[in-house]
Amino acid sequence: MVNQVMKEIVDMGFKDITIAASSLGQAHDPVAEYIEQGIVTGIQTSGIRGRIGEVVSHGKLKTPAILRSHGGRVRAIEEGEVHIDVAFIGAPTSDCMGNARGKGGKSNCGVLSYSEVDSRYADKVVVITDCLVDFPNFPPSIEASYVDYVVVVDEIGDPKKIASSAARFSTDPRDLMMAEYCARVIEATPWFKDGFSFQTGAGGPSLAANRFLEPLLVQHGIKLSWIIGGICAPAVDLLNKGLVGKIIDTQDFDIAGVESVHTNPNHYEMSASQYASPSNKSAFVNQLDYVILAALEVDTDFNVNVITGSDGVLRGAPGGHPDTAAGSKCCIIVTPLVRGRMATICESVVTVTTPGEDVDVVVTDYGIAVNPRRPDILEALQKTKLPLKTIEELQEEAYAIVGKPDPLPFKDRVVAILEARDGTVLDVVREIEDIHQ
Repeated sequence: MVNQVMKEIVDMGFKDITIAASSLGQAHDPVAEYIEQGIVTGIQTSGIRGRIGEVVSHGKLKTPAILRSHGGRVRAIEEGEVHIDVAFIGAPTSDCMGNARGKGGKSNCGVLSYSEVDSRYADKVVVITDCLVDFPNFPPSIEASYVDYVVVVDEIGDPKKIASSAARFSTDPRDLMMAEYCARVIEATPWFKDGFSFQTGAGGPSLAANRFLEPLLVQHGIKLSWIIGGICAPAVDLLNKGLVGKIIDTQDFDIAGVESVHTNPNHYEMSASQYASPSNKSAFVNQLDYVILAALEVDTDFNVNVITGSDGVLRGAPGGHPDTAAGSKCCIIVTPLVRGRMATICESVVTVTTPGEDVDVVVTDYGIAVNPRRPDILEALQKTKLPLKTIEELQEEAYAIVGKPDPLPFKDRVVAILEARDGTVLDVVREIEDIHQ
């Protein structure tokens, strides 16, 4: 929908446009051209990938992009820090008044959680659908009381591509070993008891942890109370097997998640505000026992980067990473020690996305490091046979394998600002020198 809406905006002659989408990826590569033409001059989002990330990193956007976590984005909109003039919401189904759902048409996506805050706070709300259904379209994800216009188009997207490349099911022995380590860490820590709560990220080892967790649940005779976050097949499997009481959903990463949320009575949709807003009194992330998250880099202060690649180019999204890390009782980061020719455990990350004070355990294929801030977790893991090391030992092993990376050729100009969940500046991304020029 971003591409269709932006084409109309450009054709109508509008300029100086700020896009405040929940996330931008490779599907939105056409927007990069509008940045280079100076039509799009601002971006506020939870993720930048593809050509947009490249042009922003090379200084083509007039103003610094503002990157926020899912919870941070909701907070900024609710508190008026971000003002949305017009919200365009793609919906698989809508009735004539704008009651919109993620189900019932030819482009089902599951839930519309991230759009809910836009519908409540934007000056004007336009629901765009390729399937107009009879009134009332209930229960709605987006209520008609917030909607000004309904537009029917031929196609809003391709549901076959909902299965994100990030949400891959790994068969790599290294990934599976790290996934088993994650499950064993959970088993050894105090919150592994009947009724615990859980979220996993979309990376290969993170998802694979579910399959190693399942036999441990059966062995100990315990069940999870609830799972939250981006939902895909492993979580749905646990629900269907009776090993988890409820799934509380903000995004579906595959078709299994899309189908489950509208067929299983214990699979529910919730808003992004209820999920992760730091100003929400009852955000679910604050009740999390465990979260398993991926990383591009982790440094010796346990800071995590999921935004910029080893080349300094914007290639990722904070998403719910900082939100769940801050709220959970035990945040586990899982990443290989090296990726290709680059050290994943390093002296200093390129960009701090999630601060080290919120990270508890780092799991790699060469060993497991516990943040010194968590002596309780270290004491619990010392009673196991898990391969414990210090974060400094892991960093030294990584550099011994691939060498110490050279400094990136950053210029002085700031091209993106990473906001912490509360709106303070966490880090900045500077323009990267184009080595091909």
